Amino acid sequence: MRVVFAGTPDTAVPALRGLLDSRHEVAAVVTRPDAPAGRGRRTVPSPVRECAERHGIEVLTPASASDPEFLRRLSELEPDCCPVVAYGALLRQEALDIPRYGWINLHFSLLPAWRGAAPVPASIRRGDDITGASTFRIVPELDAGPVFGVVTEGIRADDTAGSLLDRLAVSGADLLVATLDAVESGTARAEPQSEDGATYAPKITTADAKVDFGMPARAVDRVIRSVTPDPGAWAWLAEHRIKLGPVTVVEADSPELRELRPGEILVQRKRVLVGTATDPVRLGEVQAHGKKRMPATDWARGVHLEQGTVLK
Repeated sequence: MRVVFAGTPDTAVPALRGLLDSRHEVAAVVTRPDAPAGRGRRTVPSPVRECAERHGIEVLTPASASDPEFLRRLSELEPDCCPVVAYGALLRQEALDIPRYGWINLHFSLLPAWRGAAPVPASIRRGDDITGASTFRIVPELDAGPVFGVVTEGIRADDTAGSLLDRLAVSGADLLVATLDAVESGTARAEPQSEDGATYAPKITTADAKVDFGMPARAVDRVIRSVTPDPGAWAWLAEHRIKLGPVTVVEADSPELRELRPGEILVQRKRVLVGTATDPVRLGEVQAHGKKRMPATDWARGVHLEQGTVLK
């Protein structure tokens, strides 16, 4: 089939590569406009744009998917289908109507679970054991179109949103190519989603990444992993905000550990512990404002914490 691929971040690149290696023709790529990134806020192209340009593929970067010039060019390209992975913009009906087989989205959850912008963080935060990826036909309602196929993926005890998404991006790329193969051959069957069990995963904000040490230790662990690497977990140390990497739950096997208050820091020779509503957690890496990430023990030595200091 002749396809126009839509995607923006690193997560979408494996799918684009899979399509380039498949029997399908990638006529063009649609991606978000270049945007500021990094500490210097230098304007940079999206990872999908960089991949497309390395392969000599035409790149479209409309400010809006309803832009008349974009719709005109998309019509001229005459795509049979438009596969989508994390494009990041709303597709209106006039765009959905252009390809004869519609737009097929690769979404990183087992639909109808975790519709929305951040399904992988939501699955980790909730404590799901299994997640996966789904391909479905895009309709105006959010992630509610009929599903062509799924792949499943176990969630590991140490998975962060980043590590889990990396695996899903690869297995999902294979699923997307297989879905397009089936659409082309006429063997694809799209099953309507049930509204029973539908859950939603809105975009993660910086406020969502603040750690509440008043929760049980397992919940603290899941919250931190769900926002690693982006936007990154954080807490207040006095008036300073510090970022926190993944933690390890530690059994409270002594009176000293059992008496730790939520958020209270205990510095030991080889570890730094923080109290929660249940067991303490061992800090991994810590990043103070304007500093590099470092092991928690090195950070604690540098800031000379007083006994009873609390992370809030």
